[in-house]
Amino acid sequence: MMSTHKQAIDDEKKVAAEEQIRSLRKEIDYNTRDYTIDFLIQQFRNDEFYIPDEYQRQYIWNEEDKNRFIESILLGLPIPLMFFSDTEDGRCEIIDGAQRTQAMEEFMSGDLVLGGLKKLTSLNGFSYEDVPAYFRKKYDKTNMRIIVLSDDTTLEIRQEIFNRINTTGREANPSEIRRGSFRGPFMDFLMECTKDPVFKEVCPISETMSKRYEQLELVIRFFAFLNRYEQFTHRVDTFLDKYIEDVKDSFEKDKMKEEFDRTMKFVKKYFPYGFAKSANAKSTPRVRFEAIAVGVALALRENPELQPASMKWLDSKEFKIHTTTHASNSPARVSGRILYVKKMLLTGME
Repeated sequence: MMSTHKQAIDDEKKVAAEEQIRSLRKEIDYNTRDYTIDFLIQQFRNDEFYIPDEYQRQYIWNEEDKNRFIESILLGLPIPLMFFSDTEDGRCEIIDGAQRTQAMEEFMSGDLVLGGLKKLTSLNGFSYEDVPAYFRKKYDKTNMRIIVLSDDTTLEIRQEIFNRINTTGREANPSEIRRGSFRGPFMDFLMECTKDPVFKEVCPISETMSKRYEQLELVIRFFAFLNRYEQFTHRVDTFLDKYIEDVKDSFEKDKMKEEFDRTMKFVKKYFPYGFAKSANAKSTPRVRFEAIAVGVALALRENPELQPASMKWLDSKEFKIHTTTHASNSPARVSGRILYVKKMLLTGME
């Protein structure tokens, strides 16, 4: 624990402190911009505003989070500042605001149907196109105020800003809650899988996310989607909780572990970066993991001796679309990306 007793501060220490503050303040140059929602989302779709892989969280907002945020916009409530950074290639990196940006894009694309609204109850069941034209335009032209760091802001500083914004008052995430709520042999088995050396090798997870049981989240998703992806609707958290509740007292440990191990070994053998997007990646996108892991396992169920004819599809535009879109909670896209990987492994054809 850090000491809190008062130390003697002489003039030399004060001068050193002043110099340090001045030098670090100079590293953070920024300006404030206002972007309308329709402009912001168009830039996001064009990849001019992008979410960095180096330190960002995955799209983790649940339906309640997204609906509450969209309702706030439609009500005209003030929206907290977002943080972007100019980059050398002319694009803008989204430091803080990724969840909000993706929720707005999901709504405007028609993939988010409003539900559970507390104030605008008459809009429950409405999609973006159903909103009355006048208020849809008001939504489109709502200004988002953005703090934009200059393009010479270092990665270290950008990460520091992200971490400071996102580590204050942090609530327990679903994986942390599940680990405490579903104690017993099945949770012990899932935790055993997270420690599998091949899984850890092909599935890089940052230290921060590891402490929040991200590996457990991925393992649960593997088994739940593998066995029930056709039953998935919109709520991932509810879907996973129900799966655990249904199987925790009657699961075939040896059979499940064998299938998990076979899948991880196949990924290690045939996927150059495992579940990651690049050789030096420090994280594993959930959408990408689901597509590959479940797609591989389903393909191996059909052909246990499978040897893919080609893996060139990993660099295809279609695979990128399947594994980088916002719609991780869309049933059609969940099954679409899983079955795409399965098909490509079994046939090698687009």
